[in-house]
Amino acid sequence: MDDFVCKKLTEWGLSDWIERFKDEGIDKESLECLEDQEIDHLIPKVGPRSKFKKRLKLFKEEQNTAHQEAEIVSPTHLQREQEEAVDSDQGEQSTAYQEAEIISPTDLQLEQEEEVDSDQAGPSTSDTSDKGKRKLDFQGETPAKKRQRDTIGSYSEEIILSKVKRIMGHVYESLHSEENTKLNAFLKTKVCDLDTDKRELVGVFGKTGAGKSSLINAIIGEFNLLPSGSIKACTSVMIKVEANMHNPKYEAEIEFITNEEWKDELWSLCNILENDQEKEDNEDYRDTVEKLSALYGEEWRNIPPENLMDNKYFREIPEFLYNKRKILTCETARELSAKFIKYTRSDSRDGEGKEVKRWYWPLVKCVTVRVPNNHLLQHVTLVDLPGSGDRNKSRDRMWKEFVGNCSTVWIVTEINRAAAEKEPWEILESACSLMGNGGQCQQIHFICTKSDLLENWDDHSKDAIRTLIFKSNMEAKEEVQKEFSKLNNVKKHFSDDCLKVFTVSSKEFKKKKNLQQDETEIPKIQKFLQNLNDCHSETLNYVSGACGILSLIQGSSCRDMAGSKADVCSILEEKLRNELNHIRESMDETYEAFEKCLNEGVEKSKGSCEVTLRPILRPKKKDLGFHRTLKCVVENSGIHKTGKGKQINLNSKLSSWLTDSIDEEFKKTFPNEGKCGPFNGVISSFSLNTEELIEKYKDVELQLIFLKTEEEKIKKKLSKIIRNGKKLVYCSLTGTVEQNMQECYEKAAEFTGRDTLKNMRETIEKHLQDSKNIIFKHAKKDMLHLLKKLMEEIMETLEKTLNEAIELSLKTDDHSIPDYSTELELVKQYYEELEGSRDEEM
Repeated sequence: MDDFVCKKLTEWGLSDWIERFKDEGIDKESLECLEDQEIDHLIPKVGPRSKFKKRLKLFKEEQNTAHQEAEIVSPTHLQREQEEAVDSDQGEQSTAYQEAEIISPTDLQLEQEEEVDSDQAGPSTSDTSDKGKRKLDFQGETPAKKRQRDTIGSYSEEIILSKVKRIMGHVYESLHSEENTKLNAFLKTKVCDLDTDKRELVGVFGKTGAGKSSLINAIIGEFNLLPSGSIKACTSVMIKVEANMHNPKYEAEIEFITNEEWKDELWSLCNILENDQEKEDNEDYRDTVEKLSALYGEEWRNIPPENLMDNKYFREIPEFLYNKRKILTCETARELSAKFIKYTRSDSRDGEGKEVKRWYWPLVKCVTVRVPNNHLLQHVTLVDLPGSGDRNKSRDRMWKEFVGNCSTVWIVTEINRAAAEKEPWEILESACSLMGNGGQCQQIHFICTKSDLLENWDDHSKDAIRTLIFKSNMEAKEEVQKEFSKLNNVKKHFSDDCLKVFTVSSKEFKKKKNLQQDETEIPKIQKFLQNLNDCHSETLNYVSGACGILSLIQGSSCRDMAGSKADVCSILEEKLRNELNHIRESMDETYEAFEKCLNEGVEKSKGSCEVTLRPILRPKKKDLGFHRTLKCVVENSGIHKTGKGKQINLNSKLSSWLTDSIDEEFKKTFPNEGKCGPFNGVISSFSLNTEELIEKYKDVELQLIFLKTEEEKIKKKLSKIIRNGKKLVYCSLTGTVEQNMQECYEKAAEFTGRDTLKNMRETIEKHLQDSKNIIFKHAKKDMLHLLKKLMEEIMETLEKTLNEAIELSLKTDDHSIPDYSTELELVKQYYEELEGSRDEEM
């Protein structure tokens, strides 16, 4: 390992892993080539691995843009840049061309032509000396250079972000070489914390044949990517579709369940197979046969159960044996689709028409498909999700995590039965608590597919067909809106405004036979994704943060401000105390409101829990295989997904009175939609009033600018903390119930032979009768504890962060830090440009 890698690991706070990298012979070149799978091997621990990936991503971005940008901002090049730019218009054209390379390929030619035609390039800086400071010098500039400065708006936000990142990269390197004072260490941490990683998750639900794959293909403009048609989809595999930010290839990353998980699942499947009399009537039996036939072929019937884990059955997928991920890389979408289909679906043939004997989807947890050069996926991931959780615990955890992290959910169904089809509405009702109060979903899109399908197509003219399609679309939208308004459970989490209905035709979007593309409504969904993908706010946040840091650096070197600093410091500390007290009062009110709601929920739960479980434990409809179903339920901690995809969850049923009691208050306290913000808007309205102080105390303006940006940054950080914390708080009710029922489930699972069903029922009912006075109180206590813990984390983070910022900006002087006035002026220009473009949009 070379010194470069050692230095980087030290800079990134990962010096503990130096020996590991040294053992693997990682040098600068191999560091830049590391893929996710190799990183997982190098750094097994999730915490440092996540930190390393983030730092490596930023490092690669800097390396990739270094040769593309003509405007180098390091101090030793500032003067040379201006001289080169002023010397010739050709130099400006060259700069414009190089900067255009950073833009997506579809915009390259247009951007280049615009830059060359207008004879404009980016702003440059000068290196004139003024008492040791480097300043922007606009005096005596040529008309061409004036146009450069005046037309900073011609830059795409991507280029602006790239330039500011390079500036801050240089600042970090420079700080790293200086004396490691308290302020120096603080500044380096702030530079590292500048982040623009924004990724929105869109969950896509819908039964097999509803047109999900065709819809996704049409929306992202890759018609051959996800397989569709008559092939049977495997409902347990989750498929993520996102942009390939590493190379111009089509990739599929296959994540398997672990060996132990498959071994446990085999044990459960073999138990189901023991009930020979239920072959044709039992969903679980048919589901088991399908899984084993897919993976082992029909010969599984002749393989002893103890031999099903033999390595010879997994020779084609050694990654499964070693708990690694499999990466498929192809030049085209069609080629990739043909390769990964065996990991997601079942059929007699693969995507190329070749006969396949073995399909690996029973072992697959998730497939991530990466598409190159796709602007709609730059900051958005689409996830094709099963309608409910899974028997496999790791798949079920991942499913819940995806559903809880979706900012938007698409429910896809065929238009001819949009309102009447049961499955889409069942999916929505079963997952609404995970998406709403237990998640972060803001919008539900009900997408009715195949809007072009009409009866007696050939009997109508083109105009008549268009009229009929439009009429059918309007009727479908009205029916869906009407049906949505009836869903009381869903309405506890989502208002009517959250629902949007689209009627689409992927076929017409592609062929334009009877409808124009915009009439298929797919462009509307593309526009939505584009807005979701818009990174303007993230770019603005980064540039604003950079401006704040540079302001603090400059302010720290100013002298003779002791009086003003002391006055402002006193004012800010008093203001902070008052604002924190205001937040604390609001949180206390929230805690009391939840405690009151939960007290009512506990009493209702104690009085109704046995009645609540009766339809599940003693169904009216006769089912010869029900004892097998209930056996699966107790073996899997009270949760079971049937062969038809319907989920039985005793824990959520038992906790339903508790969740119902808090749903309204929870939605008000932690809204996913709207601008009020959590805790009745008390955090979003928090302010130190730095802008007012800037007017009065001009000599500490730079420090106050920094504190203003810190205030905005801490609000965004708290937003993430609250978003993640509130999910834990809400889901804790069901989680605690499950923990308290675990002993009962384990006891019930031990019964075999005659009277098994009777014994399991009585065991569950007796446990509830004996412990109902304890279970629900425990759930209430645990939720309130987590709520209190979240509140304390919010207060501690806010108080500690801003007190430290005030101390280091107004109570600390450090004249050893280099001067960055030129960089500050340049970043200010970029920030003002971004602010101006936002105002124009508004």
